Amino acid sequence: MDRFERTISVLGRSQSTFKNYSRHVASIALYFGKIPTELDPEQVHDYLFYLQKKSKSPSQAYFKHCVYGLRFLLKSEGLSYEYLRLPSIKHEKKLPVVLSKPEVWAMLQGAKLLKHKILIGLLYGCGLRCMEARSLRLQDLDFDRKQLKVVQGKGKKDRYVPLSIHLIRGLKKYIEVEKPQDYLFNGQPAGRGGGDFDGRYSQRGVQWAVKQVAKAVGIQKEVHVHTLRHTYATHLLEDGMDIITLKDLLGHQNLETTLEYLQIAQLESQQKFSPLDTLFAQCSPSLK
Repeated sequence: MDRFERTISVLGRSQSTFKNYSRHVASIALYFGKIPTELDPEQVHDYLFYLQKKSKSPSQAYFKHCVYGLRFLLKSEGLSYEYLRLPSIKHEKKLPVVLSKPEVWAMLQGAKLLKHKILIGLLYGCGLRCMEARSLRLQDLDFDRKQLKVVQGKGKKDRYVPLSIHLIRGLKKYIEVEKPQDYLFNGQPAGRGGGDFDGRYSQRGVQWAVKQVAKAVGIQKEVHVHTLRHTYATHLLEDGMDIITLKDLLGHQNLETTLEYLQIAQLESQQKFSPLDTLFAQCSPSLK
């Protein structure tokens, strides 16, 4: 397990990734009473088949994470994927859910707690990932220059994103009321929105807050924390921002990742429409 943790860390993965994958490695070890590298490929395939049958999720995330965990275990032991004949995992091509501007406005207005209102404002107004919002410190806010510094985001990169004057006004009020000392969002030692051991707002707490507000205002779409980041990117494209600038704001390493938002954005230069619109306009007597 020490070698396993070291391999995951050296390859740039997080501690939470190690915890996730190690649980899967431990599960298969307990199932057979052996270290997974002592199993033969048939036993591994039997276990993966068992997971597939057991999983109720269409994405079978548990199955995939087990395969990923075993891959890292083999790397840590200097063995090839062929050693256990691990299957390849096909990546599903899914377009993200995007909220409309009225839906975002409803969430901002419907959040009862100031903390949740500011959290949603930052996730949407700055396009932050969950970890980036949780790791935000007071020293990262520059109200004079109207910008926010994202420190060591995904890919271990820093970046600056603009701060809306409306968000600055809300942040100042929040800081005055809540009086955070280091992290902008402090967690609680226990409870639904509890914090981590370091005092930050927990990942589960952030996810719960976003889902609860979306549900409370009647949004029918499946809303996650990352939905607000997808919405940020799509709305900026629709408001006229160029794709290169958007790539930098999102902190993407590859332009191809950012280009996916062009499939969702409704740009004036390439408006999509249904033939029913022109059919009704040309043929319906009530519209003539």
